[in-house]
Amino acid sequence: MTKHVKDKRATSFQELASLCSTLAVWLFVMSFLFQNFVIPSASMANTLLVGDHVLVERVSLAPSSPLAHFMPYGDLKRDEPIVFFRPAPNAQGDHDILVKRVIGLPGDRIHLRHGVVYRNGVALHEPYAAMPNSTNYDPYNDDFPALPADQGRGVLATWSIDLPTHIQGEDLVVPPGYYFMMGDNRTNSFDSRYWGLVPRANLIGRPLFVYWSFEMSEDEMYKTSLKERASATLHTALHFFDETRWSRTLHRIE
Repeated sequence: MTKHVKDKRATSFQELASLCSTLAVWLFVMSFLFQNFVIPSASMANTLLVGDHVLVERVSLAPSSPLAHFMPYGDLKRDEPIVFFRPAPNAQGDHDILVKRVIGLPGDRIHLRHGVVYRNGVALHEPYAAMPNSTNYDPYNDDFPALPADQGRGVLATWSIDLPTHIQGEDLVVPPGYYFMMGDNRTNSFDSRYWGLVPRANLIGRPLFVYWSFEMSEDEMYKTSLKERASATLHTALHFFDETRWSRTLHRIE
């Protein structure tokens, strides 16, 4: 075997090793540091739209460890959007991945009056939140927790039992290790008012920005059959340019 052939094989091996190393780093970054998340519902409109593809940073909410003290761990902040597992499973027994806004930290006292959120006795200024009107006002939803949970449509049975244990006066008091989450589309958001408080262990990460947004309905997000998914994929390919929301590319989430 000539020296030229040996050098060529060595170069090919080095290129393959470099490619594998790059792939391994990319898989590590996407598996442990970041995660892709597609917005499935309008509960965070207009902050986030159905079909927004979001990059979620996972590191800062991971449990701190003495083995990785250099990692930028950080506690939740009031009013920031967070991605998490819903604390109660859905009808199929799965824990949905949701994104909502942190309204209450441990120790906070929360109540709503006519859709306005009061935290520790102070009304919040939330220009991003949709407020109720005369046609969509719901006393359980918009004056929470003024009514018993069994009077709210869609309230989980476990939460209707647990809710009264957290009420002091007119407020819900967030217990240690839990968070009260709400969607920005307050009149169309199933959130902590309906399925309860979110434990620290359910947190996934912070959504950073929208890297791609494609027009779609909520129904399309829940199509699971092979035929439906194939049809959706074909539709996306054919309408990539005219149904992509280009103005939302790299849109920062706040």
